[in-house]
Amino acid sequence: MSAAEFLGTVVEKTNPDHPAASRRILRTGWEVQDYLFQHHPHPESFPADQYLAKFMMDAMLQPLKDPDHSCIVSIFTPCEMVQEAGLHPYNVEGFSCYLSASFAGGICTRKAEQDGISDTLCSYHKTFVGAAMNGLLPKPRCILYTSLACDANLLTFPKLAAYYQVPSFCIDVPADASEDAVAYVRDELVGARRFLEETTGRSIEEDALKARVKRSRESLLAYEQVQRDRADRFVPADLVTPLYSAMTANILLGTPEEERYVRMLQEDLRSALPKRGKHIYWMHTIPFWSDAVKKYFLFQDSAQIVACELAQVCSPDFDTDDPMLGMAQRLVRNAINGPAERRIANGIRHARDARADGVIWFNHWGCRHTLGISRLAKQAFEDAGFPTLLLDGDGCDRAHGGEGQTSTRIGAFLEMLRND
Repeated sequence: MSAAEFLGTVVEKTNPDHPAASRRILRTGWEVQDYLFQHHPHPESFPADQYLAKFMMDAMLQPLKDPDHSCIVSIFTPCEMVQEAGLHPYNVEGFSCYLSASFAGGICTRKAEQDGISDTLCSYHKTFVGAAMNGLLPKPRCILYTSLACDANLLTFPKLAAYYQVPSFCIDVPADASEDAVAYVRDELVGARRFLEETTGRSIEEDALKARVKRSRESLLAYEQVQRDRADRFVPADLVTPLYSAMTANILLGTPEEERYVRMLQEDLRSALPKRGKHIYWMHTIPFWSDAVKKYFLFQDSAQIVACELAQVCSPDFDTDDPMLGMAQRLVRNAINGPAERRIANGIRHARDARADGVIWFNHWGCRHTLGISRLAKQAFEDAGFPTLLLDGDGCDRAHGGEGQTSTRIGAFLEMLRND
């Protein structure tokens, strides 16, 4: 039994009768992992990726350590305002990944389903809701979320607000990319800013917010350049670093730590060896827990996941002089907002930047948007010259199964790429 499995077993046994104790055990386990990330990082990872693992672990621990200065957020919430209000982003998708990695996700999904949550709801949302109801996750100061892009948002966040009895605010994002939509979302963000100020009693200073939004744009531009620069390089790859990148490029955008990570990546690439094996561009979330996926992509010379779509859905083309306008533009122009063609075109563009040898479109169970457009996406990617595998599974829920089929399909796909 691994240390993570042992942690999950102890949390699961303790939780029903002693929820507060189970939360302390979970936090202690994560603090141990945080120490290991700092003092005993994975030796095959580049320094930037070692830093990123510690950076993300710190972000997950903050709401457990100081929940009164935390704000539950959806993945695309513009968190520059949250940070300037003195709050830590407390993210549904991120926490659910860590709960799953700690083998504590099962008790959470079961709790949510016992409370009437459908088994077809996205497992990230279901895990977080169940964890809240199990007492594993502490009460936040408030909740700030958007209607973009998951339909589960409109169920999960109101339910959490009612359960915790805390104030919440929804930033409504229209699906069209018009200037009227940008103006509307800017007004929504003004309301969100006022909500945060009233909730915390802290003023969000315009100059500080502007500096954060400018840093966000610079980080996104630098990350796009990194993806182009790594196209002919070998970067030892695991399954979680692309997900870390997706989290930090959204909920931690605008932080000095995110800016530092991207700069470190640039430094690492200068000494990287020439490309080895096949480069895979991954669309949607990654089932990091899957032994079948690990078999082919976990620190392998023969194939690497070079990027995850979710780290590159925010366009760096936004205003920085007016931070509210800039964040509104970023939300409205998000690649997952609006028609399927926008998301697909964005994926093709970034796959070209990375000079990917192939694309895996992951049909995460519960994500209707991703499942619904998968056939259209496969055709478009292949017309653009990218062999594409449609892979069914679950990015978070270990009980999903299908490991044998996953292994067979990935193996056959990579063999086809090697024979081309």
